[in-house]
Amino acid sequence: MQQAVAKGSNPWARVFALVYDPLLWVGERAGLGALRQDVLGRAGGRTVELGSGTGLNLRYYPGDLDELILTEPGAAMRGRLARRLRRNRRRVRVLDASAERLPFTNETVDTVVSTLVLCTVGAPDQALREVGRVLRPGGRLLFVEHIRSQSPRLASWQDRLAGPWRRFADGCHCNPRSRPPSLLRPAATVVPGPTAGRERRVQRNPRLHPDRPTRP
Repeated sequence: MQQAVAKGSNPWARVFALVYDPLLWVGERAGLGALRQDVLGRAGGRTVELGSGTGLNLRYYPGDLDELILTEPGAAMRGRLARRLRRNRRRVRVLDASAERLPFTNETVDTVVSTLVLCTVGAPDQALREVGRVLRPGGRLLFVEHIRSQSPRLASWQDRLAGPWRRFADGCHCNPRSRPPSLLRPAATVVPGPTAGRERRVQRNPRLHPDRPTRP
């Protein structure tokens, strides 16, 4: 395992990284874990994961990947990720990198993975441009993201809790209205998710519109 870990993080970020896995435990058992397994089983070749967090995806990757690179800009999350990797024999590279500035040359990645990441990214349109830049022709973007519920009642609660939740969840927006696939060319294959407010997208041959803004 090669690792690049920046020192220092704010106290709440360290607490949130510590409780992140327990907070997701019920969701993982209720179906999120199965969703990860289904989506990540499609990864192949040189694979880059955005915002790897504590490494919950690690167990679901195929064993025959050419290379697995985990990017995570948060020092506290990288610390928890390092602990998980010490218990795993898989050969992995960990990089301190944000989704908006990926440290890879053009068209050198076969698969990009993003699970519950774009809700914390300040400029998701820029992140998707970066994905399009680093993917080889015929490459894949595999992602699982949550959005604002289609139920008016649930959406209203998401809107009310957006501010407190963002502070608690280290920057997560619980009610994003934009749908990242709108930035991808219509020719890409889209597999819709199973529930309102949560979408699964498996994109094949994605090509991004570099000048199209995120839809409100």
